[in-house]
Amino acid sequence: MTPSRAPAEAPPAAGPGPHHRAHVLGIDGKSRATLALPLAFSLPVRPDLIRRAVVAAQSHRIQPHATSPTAGVRHSVEWSGKGKGVSRTPRLMGSMRGAQAPNTVGGRPAHPPTVDRIWAKKINRRERQLAFASALAATREAKLASARGHLVPHGATLPYVLDDPVEDLRTAKDARSVLVSLELWPDVRRAQASTHLHGSGRARRRGRVRTTRRSLLVVTSQAGQGVGFRNLAGVDVVPVGRLSTEDLAPGGSPGRLTLFSRGAVEGLRARLGEAPP
Repeated sequence: MTPSRAPAEAPPAAGPGPHHRAHVLGIDGKSRATLALPLAFSLPVRPDLIRRAVVAAQSHRIQPHATSPTAGVRHSVEWSGKGKGVSRTPRLMGSMRGAQAPNTVGGRPAHPPTVDRIWAKKINRRERQLAFASALAATREAKLASARGHLVPHGATLPYVLDDPVEDLRTAKDARSVLVSLELWPDVRRAQASTHLHGSGRARRRGRVRTTRRSLLVVTSQAGQGVGFRNLAGVDVVPVGRLSTEDLAPGGSPGRLTLFSRGAVEGLRARLGEAPP
């Protein structure tokens, strides 16, 4: 008889820790007070869920496409029949050159895409919500931000939370002065230096003339705020009501360098259904 084994102990569930706090900075870069972040910032980071949610969001923007029904079959061909010692590939009229078959030059595609294909990928609602909370928690990790290529100031505490006057900045000059005081301007310069033009090809024909790497993400309490940041290279300005996992983790890579306004943090708390501390 084999000795009976004790039942293995189930691993402890990874739950959220205590509320993390962040320093509320003024537009001069000096600390004003501390603010308790929503509980989602204390959850463990799940890169697998984040990537799945981002891929699902990207799949809903794919336009159905297919080849032309007559692509590769616009030839006048004939088949000599069996027993002639040649393959059964259709040949051009009066020639031995193969055409129209998938194994010939200029022939029809073997298995082309069709407009009936369902491109959208599904994701459960709770998984999508957990991915969003996990992407928020990733904004606290300086190592993840550095892994994405961001230039994080030494000793910085992420994420950045600024007082509400930052939402009233209307010009890029004022926004730049704020980022200089926060030592975040080098990251914008990094994105600016990465801008390059696409050569002749599909990207240029479809309007994607320039490409720029992502820099800061500025989250505001309402739409139309913080417009001074919009014209900076690689910087995105998103109201908290439209904030998504793809904004926090472009391409599915978590840890984007994010700047929240104080009103955006409170709006995020209300969006997550959490009572004020």
